Amino acid sequence: MTQSLIPVILAGGKGERFWPLSRKQRPKQFLSLDGSGKSLLQATADRLLSLAGGWEKLWVCTSSLLAEGVKEQLPQLPVENLLVEPEGRDTAPAVAWTTLEIAKAYGEDSIVGFFPADHWIADEKAFQETLEAGAALAAKQPSIVTLGIKPNYPSTGYGYIEQGEEIGNFGGFPAYAVSRFTEKPDRKTAEEFLATGRFSWNSGMFIFQAGVVLKELHTYAPEIISLLEEKGVAAYSELPKKSIDYALMEKTQLAYVLPVSFGWDDLGDWNAIERLLKGDKPNVELATHVGMDTQGAILYAEGEDEVIVTIGMEDVVIVRDRNVTLIVKKDRTQEIKKVLELLRSNPKLEKLL
Repeated sequence: MTQSLIPVILAGGKGERFWPLSRKQRPKQFLSLDGSGKSLLQATADRLLSLAGGWEKLWVCTSSLLAEGVKEQLPQLPVENLLVEPEGRDTAPAVAWTTLEIAKAYGEDSIVGFFPADHWIADEKAFQETLEAGAALAAKQPSIVTLGIKPNYPSTGYGYIEQGEEIGNFGGFPAYAVSRFTEKPDRKTAEEFLATGRFSWNSGMFIFQAGVVLKELHTYAPEIISLLEEKGVAAYSELPKKSIDYALMEKTQLAYVLPVSFGWDDLGDWNAIERLLKGDKPNVELATHVGMDTQGAILYAEGEDEVIVTIGMEDVVIVRDRNVTLIVKKDRTQEIKKVLELLRSNPKLEKLL
């Protein structure tokens, strides 16, 4: 690789829509959900290691609640490369603080990449070639390069990126100025986006020179970067809760997109397991399942000796984990977060989170 990359894994998420398997101290990035035996975090680290050139240049940003779990899952990660947020403030503070620390360690001309810990990637070679192209663009000119996933269906669960003018070709990948970011659309709008051929899914993966983003944060999010420069991690309780998309990407004039296709899924909820594993089977069975007249079901049990029995079920998710059983229609899995709010408000049930 001509341009070295310092990858950062963002591993502070709660993974609430995978409850009850994903819980406070064992969120989804610590789980193996694709049958590989590796957790999502471990798989993410593995595919970034060769680009980093080893563990010394791989960084992880996580929350204080999850730091010990990250150490257990990634024992080779140098302790100084694990940044622990005292409280979650969304992705803008995480990106800003980590970029500051990397700039101190390696200089502002360092090429940094940010990657969520819960993505599934099918073609790792194509993924790495894409990152090399993004790093080459970031090294050539002031830019914040985002990877746009070429959509294969009109998803209403992802944000979209509209590409503008083509600015060049990097490693066989055409790069475009970003025309606009759009939040999750309704079905009709998503279909219209796909018909134009100009939109891609927002993957939440970014590559840039550290100094470029620090300068842009001073312009568009001074309330975050100035406090971090002054106080470091001690500033966290004073920082606003903002995503990097809202704080910077939707405002900067330096956003560029590489539309890519390497087999990708943002494992957002239980329906993602069906996309990965179903094939031509009537159900996705990650459990011992005895079923009659059951189809389109996603079934999971944590214990090997637990059996799920169904009769006349269709398009449901059934998850059995320790002291909780979840049964939900597949088209309502987004509402799991609302159930967790109910649990939080009940002292007797809060321990189930």
